[in-house]
Amino acid sequence: MEARILQSSPSSCCFSSGSINRHRFSSIISPSPNPLSVSFPQKTRTTRVLSMSKKDDNTESLSYKGSGVDIDAGTELVRRIAKMAPGIGGFGGLFPLGDSYLVAGTDGVGTKLKLAFETGIHHTIGIDLVAMSVNDIVTSGAKPLFFLDYFATSRLDVDLAEKVIKGIVDGCGQSDCALLGGETAEMPDFYAEGEYDLSGFAVGIVKKDSVINGKNIVAGDVLIGLPSSGVHSNGFSLVRKVVARSGLSLKDELPGGSTTLGEALMAPTTIYVKQVLDIISRGGVKGIAHITGGGFTDNIPRVFPDGLGAVIHTDAWELPPLFKWIQQSGRIEDSEMRRTFNLGIGMVLVVSPEAASRILGEAKNGDYVAYSIGEVINGEGVTYH
Repeated sequence: MEARILQSSPSSCCFSSGSINRHRFSSIISPSPNPLSVSFPQKTRTTRVLSMSKKDDNTESLSYKGSGVDIDAGTELVRRIAKMAPGIGGFGGLFPLGDSYLVAGTDGVGTKLKLAFETGIHHTIGIDLVAMSVNDIVTSGAKPLFFLDYFATSRLDVDLAEKVIKGIVDGCGQSDCALLGGETAEMPDFYAEGEYDLSGFAVGIVKKDSVINGKNIVAGDVLIGLPSSGVHSNGFSLVRKVVARSGLSLKDELPGGSTTLGEALMAPTTIYVKQVLDIISRGGVKGIAHITGGGFTDNIPRVFPDGLGAVIHTDAWELPPLFKWIQQSGRIEDSEMRRTFNLGIGMVLVVSPEAASRILGEAKNGDYVAYSIGEVINGEGVTYH
């Protein structure tokens, strides 16, 4: 094992080897033995979905569970962990520090790595790694402070590892946080030749009186969607099944798109930190959901108080060509798409009607792209119109 630990100021890029303790933890578990009141509850969710167009063949519909990922099993694990560490359920874990909270998150990039191995695109996968953690902690209103990475492989290819770490550096730059250090683990016979695995860990800070926790959300609040760059970094077990069924090569042009299929799928995850913190600074933001595994159906309700749900207007934005191709090629039901992918919206802000008018006005002026995609309603779960 080779640890990369920053020895000087956070702006320095000097690392030296040494030994560190490595811990496994979840971004949804409060790091304090005494759970904080700002954690979000898990709720039973129901979904009304639009039906797909009639199938023109007998090809089986692909699903995330059929591809090897069981979201329900993951939810059950969270339920069991909650018995041991009550209060979990948010996108990040909060730890009290004076008049502030430290907010921590951890994640990986899943089987998007398989496509990195196939395409040879390694220089942006580090951006994905940073994005998945910093996008989680910014949902609490936290500004990222620093990031740590874990890079594991059977045989260290220095040139390849450098490309990956360069992406991590780029991601930290986009989120205005320091790459504080990391771990390089060389484990012979553990991974296939030329393959590696990644994990990332981010810590940020937010004043206690500025935490975004969803407690003040009410019926009538507006859902603002910020566009994604593509699939981001979840759902790739299903994506790879779709690619295999389609018969297309990753070098083929994406139907309806302007890039190759491989380039479209490997587009780095959007880092929303600076944009979201800027919007928060002007008031009216009550809750934020990072749309990753679980899609709209599971992630949006995580920020709501009990008794509230959401209606999504599916015509509020245009479904990107990549998601159209995934759904058509995999014959995937609407409900499965909405519980697996971001569908072109990577971050959802729950805001007051007044804040929504301001945000949409700024978007109309060309400051950024944002959509009014729905509203909060009385009830439970997410419905689609």
